[in-house]
Amino acid sequence: MPAPTTDEPETRADRLRRKTLRGVEILITPRLLREQIEYLRHGPAPEPDGDGSGAAAPAEPAAVEPEPEPDPIEPHFGSSPWERAAVPVTDGPGAQCNVCDWTGDRFDGPEHVEGQLCPACGSNGRDRFLFACLIRRNDPRLGATVLETSPRMGAAYRQAMHGWFHYLCSDYDASCHVGEIQLDLQHLGLTDDSVDVIMSPHVLEHVPDTDAALAEIVRALRPGGVLYLQVPILQGTTASPTEPEFHGDNTPVFWRFGFDLAPRLRAAGFAVTTLVTQPLIDVVASGLAVWPGPESPEFDTASMLAAAEVDELTALLDKREAEQLGLWHAYQFVTFECRAS
Repeated sequence: MPAPTTDEPETRADRLRRKTLRGVEILITPRLLREQIEYLRHGPAPEPDGDGSGAAAPAEPAAVEPEPEPDPIEPHFGSSPWERAAVPVTDGPGAQCNVCDWTGDRFDGPEHVEGQLCPACGSNGRDRFLFACLIRRNDPRLGATVLETSPRMGAAYRQAMHGWFHYLCSDYDASCHVGEIQLDLQHLGLTDDSVDVIMSPHVLEHVPDTDAALAEIVRALRPGGVLYLQVPILQGTTASPTEPEFHGDNTPVFWRFGFDLAPRLRAAGFAVTTLVTQPLIDVVASGLAVWPGPESPEFDTASMLAAAEVDELTALLDKREAEQLGLWHAYQFVTFECRAS
Protein backbone atom coordinates (compact mmCIF):
# COMPACT_ATOMS: atom_id res chain seq x y z
CA MET A 1 0.00 0.00 0.00
CA PRO A 2 1.54 3.41 -0.90
CA ALA A 3 2.26 5.80 1.93
CA PRO A 4 -0.21 8.71 2.28
CA THR A 5 0.76 12.01 0.58
CA THR A 6 2.07 14.90 2.63
CA ASP A 7 -1.33 16.59 2.22
CA GLU A 8 -2.82 13.83 4.42
CA PRO A 9 -0.78 13.17 7.56
CA GLU A 10 -0.14 9.47 8.06
CA THR A 11 -2.24 8.11 10.88
CA ARG A 12 -1.27 5.34 13.31
CA ALA A 13 -3.68 2.98 11.54
CA ASP A 14 -2.08 3.80 8.17
CA ARG A 15 1.38 3.08 9.54
CA LEU A 16 0.30 -0.26 10.95
CA ARG A 17 -1.55 -1.23 7.79
CA ARG A 18 1.46 -0.35 5.59
CA LYS A 19 3.92 -2.26 7.78
CA THR A 20 1.66 -5.27 8.06
CA LEU A 21 1.00 -5.52 4.34
CA ARG A 22 4.62 -4.96 3.35
CA GLY A 23 5.75 -7.51 5.91
CA VAL A 24 8.60 -5.33 7.17
CA GLU A 25 9.62 -4.19 10.62
CA ILE A 26 7.38 -6.80 12.18
CA LEU A 27 10.00 -7.66 14.78
CA ILE A 28 11.39 -4.18 15.39
CA THR A 29 10.06 -3.89 18.94
CA PRO A 30 7.64 -5.81 21.14
CA ARG A 31 5.40 -2.72 21.13
CA LEU A 32 5.10 -2.70 17.35
CA LEU A 33 4.47 -6.42 17.34
CA ARG A 34 1.65 -6.01 19.85
CA GLU A 35 0.20 -3.16 17.79
CA GLN A 36 0.25 -5.24 14.64
CA ILE A 37 -1.42 -8.17 16.37
CA GLU A 38 -4.14 -5.86 17.72
CA TYR A 39 -4.63 -4.38 14.26
CA LEU A 40 -4.99 -7.80 12.66
CA ARG A 41 -7.47 -8.85 15.33
CA HIS A 42 -9.57 -5.70 15.75
CA GLY A 43 -8.83 -3.35 12.85
CA PRO A 44 -7.51 0.22 13.10
CA ALA A 45 -7.35 1.86 16.49
CA PRO A 46 -9.87 4.69 17.01
CA GLU A 47 -8.70 8.18 16.07
CA PRO A 48 -8.40 10.63 18.96
CA ASP A 49 -11.72 12.24 19.86
CA GLY A 50 -12.38 15.92 20.35
CA ASP A 51 -10.50 16.20 23.63
CA GLY A 52 -7.50 14.34 22.19
CA SER A 53 -7.70 11.54 24.69
CA GLY A 54 -8.41 8.82 22.15
CA ALA A 55 -10.39 7.03 24.82
CA ALA A 56 -12.63 4.26 23.61
CA ALA A 57 -14.47 1.36 25.13
CA PRO A 58 -12.07 -1.55 25.52
CA ALA A 59 -12.51 -4.20 22.89
CA GLU A 60 -13.69 -7.61 23.92
CA PRO A 61 -10.74 -10.00 24.05
CA ALA A 62 -10.62 -12.22 21.02
CA ALA A 63 -11.46 -15.84 21.62
CA VAL A 64 -8.33 -17.96 21.62
CA GLU A 65 -8.82 -21.15 19.69
CA PRO A 66 -7.16 -24.21 21.21
CA GLU A 67 -4.07 -25.62 19.56
CA PRO A 68 -5.03 -28.49 17.25
CA GLU A 69 -4.03 -31.93 18.42
CA PRO A 70 -1.10 -33.42 16.47
CA ASP A 71 -2.16 -35.82 13.75
CA PRO A 72 -1.34 -39.20 15.29
CA ILE A 73 -0.47 -40.61 11.89
CA GLU A 74 2.21 -37.99 11.20
CA PRO A 75 5.36 -38.04 13.37
CA HIS A 76 5.86 -34.81 15.27
CA PHE A 77 8.94 -35.79 17.27
CA GLY A 78 12.03 -36.72 15.30
CA SER A 79 11.94 -39.25 12.51
CA SER A 80 9.91 -42.39 12.20
CA PRO A 81 11.43 -45.28 14.16
CA TRP A 82 11.32 -47.34 10.96
CA GLU A 83 13.38 -44.70 9.15
CA ARG A 84 15.99 -44.82 11.91
CA ALA A 85 16.03 -48.62 11.90
CA ALA A 86 17.11 -48.58 8.26
CA VAL A 87 20.52 -47.19 9.33
CA PRO A 88 22.92 -50.03 10.26
CA VAL A 89 23.43 -49.78 14.00
CA THR A 90 26.80 -51.55 13.83
CA ASP A 91 28.41 -48.68 11.93
CA GLY A 92 27.82 -46.24 14.75
CA PRO A 93 29.43 -45.34 18.07
CA GLY A 94 29.92 -47.46 21.17
CA ALA A 95 26.42 -46.84 22.51
CA GLN A 96 23.28 -45.83 20.64
CA CYS A 97 19.72 -45.45 21.94
CA ASN A 98 17.13 -46.63 19.44
CA VAL A 99 14.39 -44.79 21.35
CA CYS A 100 15.71 -41.22 21.22
CA ASP A 101 18.75 -41.37 18.87
CA TRP A 102 21.28 -40.49 21.59
CA THR A 103 24.81 -41.71 20.85
CA GLY A 104 27.89 -41.83 23.03
CA ASP A 105 30.66 -43.97 24.44
CA ARG A 106 28.54 -45.87 26.96
CA PHE A 107 25.24 -45.94 28.82
CA ASP A 108 25.00 -45.16 32.54
CA GLY A 109 24.72 -47.69 35.33
CA PRO A 110 25.39 -51.39 35.79
CA GLU A 111 25.27 -53.99 33.02
CA HIS A 112 21.83 -55.25 33.95
CA VAL A 113 18.41 -55.51 32.31
CA GLU A 114 17.27 -52.52 34.38
CA GLY A 115 20.60 -50.70 34.11
CA GLN A 116 22.49 -49.15 31.21
CA LEU A 117 20.38 -46.00 31.32
CA CYS A 118 20.26 -43.63 28.37
CA PRO A 119 21.38 -40.19 29.64
CA ALA A 120 18.92 -38.49 27.28
CA CYS A 121 15.58 -40.34 27.58
CA GLY A 122 16.17 -42.60 30.59
CA SER A 123 15.49 -45.85 28.76
CA ASN A 124 17.18 -48.93 30.14
CA GLY A 125 18.25 -52.10 28.36
CA ARG A 126 14.91 -53.84 28.49
CA ASP A 127 13.14 -50.74 27.14
CA ARG A 128 15.41 -50.60 24.13
CA PHE A 129 15.06 -54.32 23.42
CA LEU A 130 11.27 -54.09 23.62
CA PHE A 131 11.32 -51.13 21.25
CA ALA A 132 13.60 -53.03 18.86
CA CYS A 133 11.13 -55.94 18.84
CA LEU A 134 8.31 -53.64 17.79
CA ILE A 135 10.26 -51.89 15.04
CA ARG A 136 12.18 -54.83 13.60
CA ARG A 137 9.32 -57.31 13.55
CA ASN A 138 6.63 -55.13 11.97
CA ASP A 139 6.15 -53.16 8.79
CA PRO A 140 5.71 -49.40 9.23
CA ARG A 141 2.38 -48.89 10.96
CA LEU A 142 2.24 -45.23 11.84
CA GLY A 143 -1.21 -44.61 13.22
CA ALA A 144 -1.58 -48.08 14.75
CA THR A 145 -3.28 -48.21 18.15
CA VAL A 146 -0.60 -49.05 20.73
CA LEU A 147 -1.15 -49.68 24.44
CA GLU A 148 1.93 -49.81 26.66
CA THR A 149 1.54 -51.10 30.20
CA SER A 150 3.82 -49.75 32.91
CA PRO A 151 5.98 -47.45 30.79
CA ARG A 152 9.11 -46.19 32.53
CA MET A 153 10.21 -43.38 30.28
CA GLY A 154 9.29 -39.74 30.48
CA ALA A 155 7.55 -37.08 28.45
CA ALA A 156 9.92 -37.09 25.47
CA TYR A 157 9.39 -40.80 24.86
CA ARG A 158 5.63 -40.52 25.25
CA GLN A 159 5.54 -37.50 22.95
CA ALA A 160 7.35 -39.50 20.30
CA MET A 161 5.01 -42.45 20.69
CA HIS A 162 1.99 -40.14 20.43
CA GLY A 163 3.46 -38.81 17.18
CA TRP A 164 3.94 -42.23 15.64
CA PHE A 165 0.92 -44.10 16.97
CA HIS A 166 -2.50 -43.77 18.56
CA TYR A 167 -0.64 -44.34 21.81
CA LEU A 168 -1.99 -44.95 25.31
CA CYS A 169 0.13 -45.83 28.31
CA SER A 170 -1.32 -47.34 31.45
CA ASP A 171 -0.30 -48.56 34.85
CA TYR A 172 -1.89 -50.31 37.78
CA ASP A 173 -0.35 -47.77 40.18
CA ALA A 174 -0.11 -44.20 38.93
CA SER A 175 2.20 -43.25 41.81
CA CYS A 176 4.93 -45.59 40.56
CA HIS A 177 5.26 -44.85 36.86
CA VAL A 178 4.04 -42.45 34.19
CA GLY A 179 0.84 -44.05 32.96
CA GLU A 180 -1.94 -41.87 31.56
CA ILE A 181 -4.61 -44.24 32.83
CA GLN A 182 -4.81 -47.13 35.24
CA LEU A 183 -5.65 -50.58 33.90
CA ASP A 184 -5.78 -53.97 35.54
CA LEU A 185 -4.48 -56.60 33.11
CA GLN A 186 -7.01 -59.04 34.56
CA HIS A 187 -9.90 -56.65 33.73
CA LEU A 188 -8.75 -54.24 31.02
CA GLY A 189 -12.07 -52.50 30.48
CA LEU A 190 -11.28 -52.07 26.76
CA THR A 191 -13.69 -52.94 23.98
CA ASP A 192 -13.16 -56.12 21.98
CA ASP A 193 -10.74 -55.95 19.03
CA SER A 194 -9.69 -52.39 19.87
CA VAL A 195 -5.86 -52.47 20.02
CA ASP A 196 -3.23 -53.27 17.37
CA VAL A 197 -0.20 -53.61 19.67
CA ILE A 198 0.23 -54.16 23.39
CA MET A 199 3.70 -53.68 24.87
CA SER A 200 4.00 -55.15 28.35
CA PRO A 201 7.44 -54.82 29.98
CA HIS A 202 7.95 -56.74 33.24
CA VAL A 203 4.33 -56.55 34.40
CA LEU A 204 2.85 -60.05 34.14
CA GLU A 205 4.92 -61.37 37.05
CA HIS A 206 3.06 -58.87 39.27
CA VAL A 207 -0.40 -60.12 38.21
CA PRO A 208 -1.97 -62.85 40.39
CA ASP A 209 -4.10 -64.51 37.67
CA THR A 210 -1.94 -65.05 34.58
CA ASP A 211 -4.65 -66.84 32.59
CA ALA A 212 -7.19 -64.06 33.20
CA ALA A 213 -4.69 -61.45 32.03
CA LEU A 214 -3.90 -63.38 28.85
CA ALA A 215 -7.60 -63.88 28.08
CA GLU A 216 -8.18 -60.13 28.45
CA ILE A 217 -5.30 -59.32 26.13
CA VAL A 218 -6.57 -61.78 23.50
CA ARG A 219 -10.01 -60.17 23.72
CA ALA A 220 -8.69 -56.61 23.35
CA LEU A 221 -6.30 -57.27 20.44
CA ARG A 222 -7.56 -56.92 16.91
CA PRO A 223 -7.18 -59.94 14.61
CA GLY A 224 -3.52 -59.99 13.62
CA GLY A 225 -2.62 -57.76 16.56
CA VAL A 226 0.48 -58.46 18.59
CA LEU A 227 1.52 -58.55 22.24
CA TYR A 228 5.17 -57.95 23.07
CA LEU A 229 5.50 -59.54 26.47
CA GLN A 230 8.62 -59.09 28.55
CA VAL A 231 9.04 -60.91 31.84
CA PRO A 232 12.26 -61.81 33.66
CA ILE A 233 12.96 -65.47 32.86
CA LEU A 234 14.51 -66.24 36.23
CA GLN A 235 14.63 -70.05 36.09
CA GLY A 236 13.77 -73.08 33.98
CA THR A 237 10.11 -73.54 34.94
CA THR A 238 7.51 -71.19 36.35
CA ALA A 239 6.85 -71.16 40.09
CA SER A 240 5.68 -68.75 42.74
CA PRO A 241 8.35 -67.19 44.97
CA THR A 242 9.37 -69.30 47.95
CA GLU A 243 9.35 -66.18 50.09
CA PRO A 244 7.83 -62.70 49.67
CA GLU A 245 9.50 -60.89 46.79
CA PHE A 246 9.17 -57.28 45.71
CA HIS A 247 10.64 -55.32 42.85
CA GLY A 248 12.17 -51.86 43.01
CA ASP A 249 8.87 -49.97 43.22
CA ASN A 250 7.66 -52.20 46.09
CA THR A 251 5.34 -54.14 43.78
CA PRO A 252 4.84 -57.75 44.92
CA VAL A 253 5.99 -60.57 42.66
CA PHE A 254 3.49 -63.42 42.21
CA TRP A 255 5.35 -65.49 39.63
CA ARG A 256 8.95 -66.32 38.73
CA PHE A 257 8.57 -67.30 35.09
CA GLY A 258 10.55 -69.82 33.05
CA PHE A 259 10.67 -70.80 29.38
CA ASP A 260 7.54 -72.89 29.93
CA LEU A 261 5.60 -69.64 29.62
CA ALA A 262 5.71 -70.02 25.80
CA PRO A 263 3.41 -73.11 25.69
CA ARG A 264 1.05 -71.34 28.06
CA LEU A 265 0.88 -68.37 25.71
CA ARG A 266 0.09 -70.69 22.81
CA ALA A 267 -2.67 -72.31 24.84
CA ALA A 268 -4.18 -68.84 25.30
CA GLY A 269 -4.51 -68.53 21.52
CA PHE A 270 -1.30 -66.82 20.42
CA ALA A 271 1.24 -67.70 17.76
CA VAL A 272 4.43 -67.28 19.80
CA THR A 273 8.00 -66.41 18.83
CA THR A 274 10.60 -66.14 21.60
CA LEU A 275 12.88 -63.22 20.72
CA VAL A 276 16.39 -63.04 22.17
CA THR A 277 19.87 -61.84 21.19
CA GLN A 278 22.34 -64.06 19.36
CA PRO A 279 24.69 -64.53 22.35
CA LEU A 280 21.97 -66.42 24.25
CA ILE A 281 21.41 -68.77 21.32
CA ASP A 282 25.16 -69.37 21.10
CA VAL A 283 25.38 -70.36 24.77
CA VAL A 284 22.30 -72.61 24.61
CA ALA A 285 23.61 -74.28 21.44
CA SER A 286 26.99 -74.90 23.08
CA GLY A 287 25.41 -77.08 25.76
CA LEU A 288 27.05 -75.20 28.62
CA ALA A 289 25.47 -75.93 31.99
CA VAL A 290 26.40 -72.56 33.53
CA TRP A 291 26.49 -69.06 32.15
CA PRO A 292 30.01 -68.17 30.91
CA GLY A 293 30.33 -64.83 32.63
CA PRO A 294 28.92 -62.64 35.39
CA GLU A 295 25.55 -63.70 36.78
CA SER A 296 22.94 -61.60 38.53
CA PRO A 297 21.88 -63.31 41.79
CA GLU A 298 18.14 -63.22 41.07
CA PHE A 299 18.61 -65.41 37.96
CA ASP A 300 19.04 -69.18 38.22
CA THR A 301 20.92 -69.50 34.95
CA ALA A 302 21.70 -73.21 35.38
CA SER A 303 18.03 -74.26 35.38
CA MET A 304 17.25 -71.63 32.78
CA LEU A 305 19.86 -73.02 30.35
CA ALA A 306 18.75 -76.58 31.03
CA ALA A 307 15.16 -75.73 30.03
CA ALA A 308 15.99 -73.60 26.98
CA GLU A 309 15.62 -75.16 23.52
CA VAL A 310 17.66 -73.56 20.78
CA ASP A 311 15.00 -74.27 18.13
CA GLU A 312 12.50 -72.25 20.18
CA LEU A 313 14.67 -69.11 20.18
CA THR A 314 14.82 -66.45 17.45
CA ALA A 315 17.69 -63.96 17.32
CA LEU A 316 16.51 -60.38 16.93
CA LEU A 317 19.97 -58.80 17.27
CA ASP A 318 23.50 -60.01 16.77
CA LYS A 319 26.23 -59.57 19.38
CA ARG A 320 27.44 -56.17 18.15
CA GLU A 321 23.94 -54.76 17.83
CA ALA A 322 23.05 -55.96 21.33
CA GLU A 323 26.17 -54.41 22.85
CA GLN A 324 25.53 -51.12 21.10
CA LEU A 325 22.04 -50.99 22.64
CA GLY A 326 23.46 -51.80 26.08
CA LEU A 327 22.02 -55.33 26.21
CA TRP A 328 24.67 -57.04 28.28
CA HIS A 329 24.22 -60.57 29.69
CA ALA A 330 21.89 -62.01 27.10
CA TYR A 331 20.01 -64.31 29.49
CA GLN A 332 18.32 -61.21 30.93
CA PHE A 333 16.67 -60.19 27.64
CA VAL A 334 13.81 -62.43 26.54
CA THR A 335 10.66 -61.11 24.87
CA PHE A 336 7.68 -63.17 23.71
CA GLU A 337 6.07 -62.00 20.48
CA CYS A 338 2.45 -63.16 20.70
CA ARG A 339 0.34 -62.68 17.57
CA ALA A 340 -3.42 -62.94 17.76
CA SER A 341 -5.21 -65.03 15.15
